[in-house]
Amino acid sequence: MSEHIKIGLVSISDRASDGRYEDQGIPALKDWLGKALTSPWSAETRLIPDERPVIEQTLIELADEAGCSLILTTGGTGPSPRDVTPEATLAVGDKEMPGYGEEMRRISLNFVPTAILSRQVAVIRGKTLIINLPGQPKSIKETLEGVRAADGCVVHVGIFAATPYCIDLMGGPYVETDEAVIKAWRPKHAIRPKQD
Repeated sequence: MSEHIKIGLVSISDRASDGRYEDQGIPALKDWLGKALTSPWSAETRLIPDERPVIEQTLIELADEAGCSLILTTGGTGPSPRDVTPEATLAVGDKEMPGYGEEMRRISLNFVPTAILSRQVAVIRGKTLIINLPGQPKSIKETLEGVRAADGCVVHVGIFAATPYCIDLMGGPYVETDEAVIKAWRPKHAIRPKQD
């Protein structure tokens, strides 16, 4: 019962966008999604500078014109003057989804005390869920997938567990995941039977 989902992947970095630094955000996102999703998906990628008008326009274009059901951003969520991703994201959203930012900070606090300095947010724009992720590949994986004990058991579920059901509720495609990476959680009435 899986359906195709188009996902916007936006890496926000002055240095990477002008070629001084090789972008790590988009490759990290593609790698993780390639392992986590069992549904068919395609990516619309953008590498842009830390400029609020550019970020806003990119998010609007991916949501309204490219038809992305999910947009994941990486970078620009710290306290420095150039970090404006959360402001741009809030400006284009119709509804804020504060649980995402709260949970990402809780997950990251398992690893570093500076997690409290991150300002990630998530919003819904029309039928698109937009989530700000951290900038480092290791942190991207941790926040999406969760925290595992030494034996591999999940001890703190990542934010992506709730994301497919959020997309369902917004009228988007039905997305399934590889439970070995992240189990998509839905209430029983919302689970579609698997097809052979």
